[in-house]
Amino acid sequence: MADDNKRNGEFWALALDRAQLGLWDWNLATGDCYYSPTWWRMLGYAEGELDTSDLWLKLTHPDDCERALASGDRHIAGDTESIETELRLKHKDGRWVWVLDRGGIVERDAEGKPLRLMGVQTDITRQKEAEAALEQVNVRLRLALAASGTGIWHYDIGTNKSYWDPRTREIFGLVSDTDEVTADLWHTYLHPDDKEATERAHLPPPGSKSVTATQYRIVRRDGSVRHVESLVRLIAGAGSAGQILGTVRDITDETKRAEELAYAAHHDALTGLWNRSAFDRLLAENIGAADRLPLAVFYVDLDYFKALNDYAGHAAGDIALKSVAGGIRASLPPSAHAARLGGDEFALLVPNCDDACAERLARAVLAAVRDADLGPTVSSRRLAASIGIAFVRDRRTTVTDALACADDACYAAKAGGATASPCSRPKQLPEPAASTPRGLPPIWSMPWRTAG
Repeated sequence: MADDNKRNGEFWALALDRAQLGLWDWNLATGDCYYSPTWWRMLGYAEGELDTSDLWLKLTHPDDCERALASGDRHIAGDTESIETELRLKHKDGRWVWVLDRGGIVERDAEGKPLRLMGVQTDITRQKEAEAALEQVNVRLRLALAASGTGIWHYDIGTNKSYWDPRTREIFGLVSDTDEVTADLWHTYLHPDDKEATERAHLPPPGSKSVTATQYRIVRRDGSVRHVESLVRLIAGAGSAGQILGTVRDITDETKRAEELAYAAHHDALTGLWNRSAFDRLLAENIGAADRLPLAVFYVDLDYFKALNDYAGHAAGDIALKSVAGGIRASLPPSAHAARLGGDEFALLVPNCDDACAERLARAVLAAVRDADLGPTVSSRRLAASIGIAFVRDRRTTVTDALACADDACYAAKAGGATASPCSRPKQLPEPAASTPRGLPPIWSMPWRTAG
């Protein structure tokens, strides 16, 4: 063994101190192990304060002993070029100090048998604490991603390689055991109608630090269409072209629920026709569009419906209402709209509809009511209807006046009238516009009724 004066010379002592390295020197023949002053200070002890016999092993954390011994044994046996392991040593104040232990054989006998090992230990406690904190963050992130069903992917611009995590592959229906996928694979999944906009959204401009959110559709290999949402950001790389990092989440169920809620907000639950509030908005839009005038507004009130409910029950009434709604919908042109206002009352709006057009539609609607399916419990009864039609020719007409005029005509039809008659409402309306045909009020009506 080299003498202590040389080993603890001023030069090496200064180097060890500045590098904050604890040196150990182990004589395999005698079993003696020398520890430098920096090593003792690293663990809070005065030099020589403890018995050095197997000292490092006594101070090593029980969970690290086996790994540390194995690292030394593999090197002595010639299986590794050096000793390198991480372990915890007990500090004088009771805490554990993480150290990186590196060393190796420095002396052999004539037969090549190891005689002496030297190494250094570096305090890496802060590094290990940072790693532990980062692992906690990663665990939380993985848990959050799992709970939200979010996948992670990235595309390396320089190498033109893409990497999808298992959740991303699951969303796309891709069966693969590796994260790496071909760079053009993602493009083959994009829905044709969304492809151009989606590809553009996934190419952040150079230097961009913003996050781009986009929703699009993919077509999986089994033909199923899924709605997904992605968050995309460009990550600049030192000396490289950088990466595009993104998340992906399947929002098909959310999209479907949103569509169902939007549909329910505007449609009657039983018949699928527009509801009253949605019809009012549509009527206002159509009245305000000059190219849709004259506009015919139908008010349809079923006759004998209460008797049907009393006779056959509400189930038969529901069947009848759905059948009537289907018949009305089938009789209308594509530009027209139908609504159930409530109970057994319906409303229609038909753009660019004159008297002859309204008469044809009224007959079709009455026929649909007559032919309505009333269910298996009803065989002899049939429904009838009363219809009032208001014709709007002035854009200043209100929704309330248009429906009221049609309602008045419907009431007249119920009372037995079947002749076209002017509505009493025009007196409350503004003067006819210059485009209104001479001799016609801005809104007028006619009643229609069918026998049961």
